[in-house]
Amino acid sequence: MSELSVHLLHETPALAVRDVLCSGSCRHRSPTEYATATHLAFAYRGVFMRHVGKSEAVGQANQMIFFNSDEEYCISHPVEGGDACLSLRVADDLLCELAPAHQLARGSVIRFRQQHRGIDSQSQAMAALLRHRLVRGVSEPLESETLAFALIKRSLGECPSHASVTRIGCKKIVDRAKLVLAADVSRRWTLAEIGQEVGVSPVYLTQLFRQVEGVPLYRYHLRLRLSQALHMLGCYDDLTALGLDLGFSSHSHFSAAFRQAYGQSPLSFQRSAGLR
Repeated sequence: MSELSVHLLHETPALAVRDVLCSGSCRHRSPTEYATATHLAFAYRGVFMRHVGKSEAVGQANQMIFFNSDEEYCISHPVEGGDACLSLRVADDLLCELAPAHQLARGSVIRFRQQHRGIDSQSQAMAALLRHRLVRGVSEPLESETLAFALIKRSLGECPSHASVTRIGCKKIVDRAKLVLAADVSRRWTLAEIGQEVGVSPVYLTQLFRQVEGVPLYRYHLRLRLSQALHMLGCYDDLTALGLDLGFSSHSHFSAAFRQAYGQSPLSFQRSAGLR
């Protein structure tokens, strides 16, 4: 049986999220490995050691480990039980926006200067929420990417703000994003798709939208779809079909979101409104 098990939970051009489980059967250093792209690892179970030349880093729940593209490293498991990590790979241009410049090494390929960085309890909770929702299939691309970018930004620390934009300019960008969403409310949008339509980067879009509207972009989109559901409940006998038509992954996903927003299930609302 393979020592390593990798499960792809989410993949778009902007972001890939993998659940990586290692049995840790080999206590000593592994053969030399290479990462094909720079990614960030958030351990949530067990512990491992990462060796880069003479440098070592302990991978466990209080640390975020940097895996730089094409950098030689070895892994060892000095403690029995193996490990499990949530691995995030972000497009290089977006990672440059998220990472403070002093943490990056100069060069044509994005690399972090250090092997690891301590994270706080809030970052741990955000990583767990992202993993659980993706594993259960109840997180849509827009929500997953927003949460992942927020997790990375918090874990890396503050970076200089983008070039200032006038308040009117900010509102115009946000308004364009609203129009994009309205054009196809039920679509399972990604941040990159909306950003391309609006003409700004996904990282900047998610930060700006929350700043102007006071809510994350994905939650704003969710409210649009749930509002649509309120008005369409009289047209559907099959609530599963309604949820799917509005872009929800399943009836349970639709029903849970509806209940959280309105305090009752879609079926209860149908009955209270005399639609059944």
